[in-house]
Formats: sequence, structure tokens, C-alpha cells
Amino acid sequence: MQATTQITYLFDPLCGWCYAAAPCLRTLSELPGVAVTLAPTGLFAGQGARRMDAQFAAYAWSNDQRIQQLTGQPFSQQYRDKVLGQQQAMFDSGPATLTLTAVALTAPERELDALQAIQQARYVEGRDTSTVAVLAEVLQSLGLGAAAARLIAPDDALQTAMQARLDQARADMRAFGAQGVPTVIVSDAAGRRLLRSGALYGDLSPLLAELKAADQ
Repeated sequence: MQATTQITYLFDPLCGWCYAAAPCLRTLSELPGVAVTLAPTGLFAGQGARRMDAQFAAYAWSNDQRIQQLTGQPFSQQYRDKVLGQQQAMFDSGPATLTLTAVALTAPERELDALQAIQQARYVEGRDTSTVAVLAEVLQSLGLGAAAARLIAPDDALQTAMQARLDQARADMRAFGAQGVPTVIVSDAAGRRLLRSGALYGDLSPLLAELKAADQ
């Protein structure tokens, strides 16, 4: 069945609110006539990356606890101890973004699986998904050996593909005046528009009704 609704999901792999939207994204991806495209923005990559320190760890944990209370998505003590507690480690979404690009080039139908496995590895299992070694292990566990091989030995084509994705996502952010992630752009019979961010959490019935109505 050809998709009649295109959903562009602008996100960052290290964004806690993006992780909280995972159940919604899974539901949307399984709807008939809906196609979900992942669009990483690189919010916490490059100049957005930083070293972990006690102050930032405390801020992140406080924010994550608020997300958990509001959405029910779990942030484990292992994550707090092994990821946020790893002083001077990098908080850098560049490696995870490159990982997802490797999946997009080798098994595009599995990219959402890879994103959610990366989020699970970080926030529940307490693994540092700013490191290539951990990310390659996640890919291997999903049977994505070709993507893991490209990640471990990235070539110019992979880097170019990642940059093209970042450029397109950032252009979409500018076009719609979006200020942060997650941001969702819906393209359907009603046109191309931003989805209100609150629709990604909690009861999805209003969102699903909205998409159905626009498709009629």
C-alpha cells in the first residue's frame, strides 16, 4: 500500500524528549498508509557536543526524571551511574547519528529499530551511546552487520550522506520556524504542517483521529 501520509521526524538520538516519543513513533510507523522518515538534526553533535561534568549530569538527570514522570518512559539508575556519572566522557550525538545513517544506507527499513535500540541501550541499560564500540554492538545485536561494518570503518560516502541528512533536517527546521526537537512534520492531503509536540505523548487517539480525518 502506497503511503498517503508522510511523517518527517526531526530528532536527536541523545534527546530525552525524543526518547519519550518512541512509543508514538512506533505506533505511527505501523499505521497503514503512513510512512515515517527519520531526520536527525545534529543538535548535540559538532558544536552541540560537550564533556560530561557533575553540573550537567545533575541537570540532565533532573530533566530526565521530569520526562519519566510525565510520559512513563524509564530512565534507569544504571543510566544515571554509568552514563551521566562518567565524568569527562563526551555527550555527543555525532556517533549515533552516523550509526543511523549507516543503517539508512544498508537497511533503511530498520532505522527506527536501530534508533529505539540505541535509546534503550542508553537510558535503560546504561551504555554510553556516544562511543562507536557500543553502537556497533547494538547494530550487531539487531543483525545489522553491514551497517556495523560501515560505522567501524566510515568512508567519505557515509560522512557525506550524514551531512546531507543534517542539512535537510536543519532546512526543514528553519522553514517551519521550529525551535527544538522532537519536531514532527506531517505531509498529507491537507498539506504540509507541523504537528503539535504534545501530541507525541500520552493518549494518541486525538493524533490518530487527526491523521485519519486529513486523509479522507
